Amino acid sequence: LPAYHLPPPSRGHGRQLVRASQPVVDPGRPRRLQQQKPPHLNLQPAPLASILQLDAADHGAPLPPHQQAPPHHYPKETSTSSPKETIASMWRELHGAGDWAALLDPFHPWLRREVVKYGEFAQATYDAFDAEAASRYRGSCRFCRGRLFSQLGLLHSGYEVTGYLYAMSHVEMPRWLQRSLHAEAWSRDSNWMGYVAVSDDEETRRIGRRDIVVAWRGTVMPAEWFQDVQQRLEPLHDGDGSGGEGHHHHQSDIAKVEHGFYSIYTSKAESTRYNKTSASQQVMEEIRRLVETYGSQGEVVSLTVTGHSLGGALALLNAHEAAAAALPGLSHVSVVSFGAPRVGNAAFARELDGLNVKVLRVVNQQDPVPRLPGALFLNYEDLGGGHLIPAVEGMLQKWVYAHAGVQLVVDVRDSPHLKQSAVDLPGFHGLETYLHLVDGMWRRAEGFRRGARRDVALVNKTCGLLREELGIPERWCQAANKGLVRNAYGRWVVPEREPEDVPSPPCVEAQQSAPGLSSSS
Repeated sequence: LPAYHLPPPSRGHGRQLVRASQPVVDPGRPRRLQQQKPPHLNLQPAPLASILQLDAADHGAPLPPHQQAPPHHYPKETSTSSPKETIASMWRELHGAGDWAALLDPFHPWLRREVVKYGEFAQATYDAFDAEAASRYRGSCRFCRGRLFSQLGLLHSGYEVTGYLYAMSHVEMPRWLQRSLHAEAWSRDSNWMGYVAVSDDEETRRIGRRDIVVAWRGTVMPAEWFQDVQQRLEPLHDGDGSGGEGHHHHQSDIAKVEHGFYSIYTSKAESTRYNKTSASQQVMEEIRRLVETYGSQGEVVSLTVTGHSLGGALALLNAHEAAAAALPGLSHVSVVSFGAPRVGNAAFARELDGLNVKVLRVVNQQDPVPRLPGALFLNYEDLGGGHLIPAVEGMLQKWVYAHAGVQLVVDVRDSPHLKQSAVDLPGFHGLETYLHLVDGMWRRAEGFRRGARRDVALVNKTCGLLREELGIPERWCQAANKGLVRNAYGRWVVPEREPEDVPSPPCVEAQQSAPGLSSSS
């Protein structure tokens, strides 16, 4: 694994806000074609005073800068909620219409809250996932659709869950997905991989359009990436690379994606209950239904796909498919990902750009997963494209990956609450660490933001990255008694789920949710 040396923070060291297409991020990747900015966008840097005024509402009791006070002085009696301003006037800019120009440094407070919002939607896929080895329902969601947000503290998010997504659990990366060992397991073939939600009427008015959200579940442990990632690219489109007469494509012109990610997204089996259709088919069916429902009413409809780790990879595949489908009534497609790996080659990144999919990738400087898969080569031209013997060229093509979109880099060293000398790969990769760092972002090279609202204790839910002075136990998030309860005879047993929380196959859920929104099961 890469070795990390974390020097103490200084004003000379700061977070990076980098376009992924710039050579500093992906050397050798072709620059994106210059696109004319939409005439309605105001992409000039906003006056600092106006940004400060916007951010003042989010300060509350300010956090002391780490240069002035120890971290255990953070305000424990300050609300973790941030005010919700009406962002309808600039939602397109917040979702990448101008490639986030003039919004990153300083970090616009509206954009910060939007990024945190979608990150919390992604975090819900972890918090609701049943990973207990002894559970009959291991690999499923612990709650039905109607109870998901209420059980996870997202009841006032302004969104309603409309469908669940399932993927095959015995595909290329077995340790990334969980299988129940119980004799009466709910499924031996499938895992719950996320959900689809849509903004309610009040939230739609606030954000300026009807927003469909797809949140994909990922994997937490970076060690699994090094051991299980397939390191093999395959053509995204059927027939690519066939070499037919008059249709020869150079390898660098064919959009390719990582084999394992694509397998999880597209695998299905008629013999299963939950994956008679693939995750791809399930999500596209629900997106089409929602776009048709609200688009037919004359509403502006957007799609925002989010995910962490593996979920970020699936989000990119999902956004590509949705944009390529050119659904009537779908006006905007964007991705907000956290700690996501490389998904495909440079041709795949160019296709996303050509489809006008806007991608904002949040990357922690100390997280190794965004550097995977692939070797140091990021582009075909780096390999001396077109001048290698076919055997060598074919072998090296397996390692040519490129990131897409705009990259926003956060850094553990910016936070006064995080250990500065520890090498904690789960902590570096954890989504709660990402959200803590995003919440503290303000201006480049100026350290952690005064007045960050998100609860610092959340960082240690599944790791031990918080400084010991804070007094927050490591890996504190666990069910009481590991989920066991006493029955009427005084014996400790695994409780049965409420009937409405027992998983339902996608076909049943579709019947329950059509034709409109539903708040049950």
